[in-house]
Amino acid sequence: MQQPDQTKLDAFLGRMVGDLGSIATGALVVLGDRLGFYKAMRDSGPITSEQLAKRTDTYERNVREWLAAQAAAGYVDYDRDSDTFSLNAEQTTVFADDDSPAFMAGAFEVLAALWIDEPKVADAFRSGRGLPWHDHSACLFRGTERFFRPGYNANLVPSWLPALDGVVEKLERGAEVADVGCGHGASTIVMARAFPKSHFTGFDYHSPSVERARKSAAEAGVAGNTRFEIATAKTFPGSYDLIAFFDCLHDMGDPVGAARHVHEVLTPNGTWMIVEPFAHDQLTANLNPIGRVYYAASTMICTPASLAQEVGMGLGAQAGEVRLRQVVTAGGFTRFRRAAETPFNIVLEARP
Repeated sequence: MQQPDQTKLDAFLGRMVGDLGSIATGALVVLGDRLGFYKAMRDSGPITSEQLAKRTDTYERNVREWLAAQAAAGYVDYDRDSDTFSLNAEQTTVFADDDSPAFMAGAFEVLAALWIDEPKVADAFRSGRGLPWHDHSACLFRGTERFFRPGYNANLVPSWLPALDGVVEKLERGAEVADVGCGHGASTIVMARAFPKSHFTGFDYHSPSVERARKSAAEAGVAGNTRFEIATAKTFPGSYDLIAFFDCLHDMGDPVGAARHVHEVLTPNGTWMIVEPFAHDQLTANLNPIGRVYYAASTMICTPASLAQEVGMGLGAQAGEVRLRQVVTAGGFTRFRRAAETPFNIVLEARP
């Protein structure tokens, strides 16, 4: 066996310490989010462990240890003189403001599913049968909605829809819109709020998500121009001026079949908006912090989900524009372009 270079080994072990700390702290983020610690700290200013425990009806000794761990991670601030903890503006934005475009607590909830469901994924690796979306733990469904919703709030109406040719004008006049793979309905609700003259139908095969989406629409006051139905990407009915797929095409077993169905139910001048995780077309270009997260999620969630379905193409969350173009054009579309992008998403426009 080749002997390691001690200097390089020390540096690599130092990185491991940092990675282990990040992984361990992630569980504490999920815990603190669930117990309401971040929001209680947001509303309190500097706070002691005793005060936080009282505000959240929790046990002080446990709270004290959680606060110390968060301070060690730099996720909360600690004042030695007053023995208090607090959230600064940036920490508040990331952990305590669900509608902030930088909100990250939902992402940690998604990552919790990777650990919880690891035995199921291991079985999928051995069998090749994949792991269906609906067989994951509930924290994945809840975390996915909470992770993506801030990005939709920040980008969907201000920049993504305006980047599509003539779509905003149609929505303002009144259009029929399908949001396929809608999950808990966050993207549907954002659009429905902005364009009350249009009608939005969210489709998802996962019935618990559809039920949650219906409740969310009622809570948001948009039940009048939205509805949510159970259907797959290859069977949803109707005729639409705009069809949107948000972060779901790569999860599908037969994305080409889904593209063909979209082509069939889209009006002649209609638009298919495809929002996918940001990715370059070459592996080497994706070997970066964002690619690291997406490849991990794709290994544990996206690719097994696709392999569990018919065809099982297994595009993965880092498919890239070239492969997505191949899928879309194989479905019958003749016009395809990148309309917009963020560090986390690419927005693609397809026309018949």
